[in-house]
Amino acid sequence: MTEKTLRDLAERMAKIDICMLCSKTAGNRIGARPMSNNSDVDYDGTSYFFTLDDTRMVTDIENDPQVCLTFQGEDWFSLAVEGKAKVVQEKAAFREHWVDDLDRWFADGVETEGLVLLEVAAERIAYWGGDGDGELVLDGTKA
Repeated sequence: MTEKTLRDLAERMAKIDICMLCSKTAGNRIGARPMSNNSDVDYDGTSYFFTLDDTRMVTDIENDPQVCLTFQGEDWFSLAVEGKAKVVQEKAAFREHWVDDLDRWFADGVETEGLVLLEVAAERIAYWGGDGDGELVLDGTKA
């Protein structure tokens, strides 16, 4: 097994656009939705996703911020990122993470009514495939 660093995983994540964001829903069920990194993967342990404030996902996160992001990359390389999500409503943060491709979903850009940014701070990352399996805990220790 080859141990990975956060930088190693970030390089692999940069090649994966779509992940599944999983959250706890009402009734203690798990909801999963496809989300795009929007090429915003200069990864330091925090992921960002745009959505609208009236989605069930936002309600789920406000009720329980614990989430999981799952990624499937080339050569069967997979990641599961466990962390805490928060809903950000500041337009300055929107501008910081906005890319032109988002206009396809949000025609009014950062001025889109109801736009929010989901910020997911990783706590633990499990990875499989490629040249090894393992886990990282973001305080730098191995789980």
